[in-house]
Amino acid sequence: MILISGKAAPAYAMAKLIIKLTNDIAQFINNDQRVKNRLKVVFMPNYDVSNALIIIPAADLSEQISTAGTEASGTGNMKLALNGALTIGTLDGANVEIREEVGAENIFIFGHTVEEIQTLRQGGYTPYQYYENNEMLRETIDMIGSDYFCPEEPERYKPIVDSLLYDDHYFVLADYQSYIDKQLEVENLYKDKQKWAEKALLNIARMGHFSSDRTIKEYADKVWDLKPVKPEN
Repeated sequence: MILISGKAAPAYAMAKLIIKLTNDIAQFINNDQRVKNRLKVVFMPNYDVSNALIIIPAADLSEQISTAGTEASGTGNMKLALNGALTIGTLDGANVEIREEVGAENIFIFGHTVEEIQTLRQGGYTPYQYYENNEMLRETIDMIGSDYFCPEEPERYKPIVDSLLYDDHYFVLADYQSYIDKQLEVENLYKDKQKWAEKALLNIARMGHFSSDRTIKEYADKVWDLKPVKPEN
């Protein structure tokens, strides 16, 4: 199972539209007889801590795909790694720290770095060029923009396509091919159960750095300037 934390939508309306697209795509995949029970797309509404307690231990792959430099250091990816899920993600947020602890060979990093994103932005990023020069990407966006997933409302997903092609604030198209290449690495490794299990165990074993004990002590020392007090007998 794969648990995905996606790139932030620029507005509430766009976020709702992306969720709608996810569910429309799910209708096709989940009812495709060629796929049968091998692959399912499920959107879980009202995701909360209680649901996380069930889902996180069952996940094999944790997708943390925020654009480098855009997200605070969260803890969801830490919980997933602690439970044995391997991470595929950008060098953003806690992914940077996780790579330092588990080793670059035990995490799947893709996409542009913070510095590279800044260079793209300063140089005048043109997402449409990525669309023109990548056949797979072009076919994917054209399918989303067509009535393939929404025959009853042909232009339902035009705002998503326009956002990607002419704005792409989160550099989705720039990171696309790197993500696809890294997913092929994930696929090949997953076929080798022994190696996958070894990397999963190493993720679990090396996550001690993120314990609450260490975190609270570091805050006490560096932020709050608190001194330890011995309890009275």
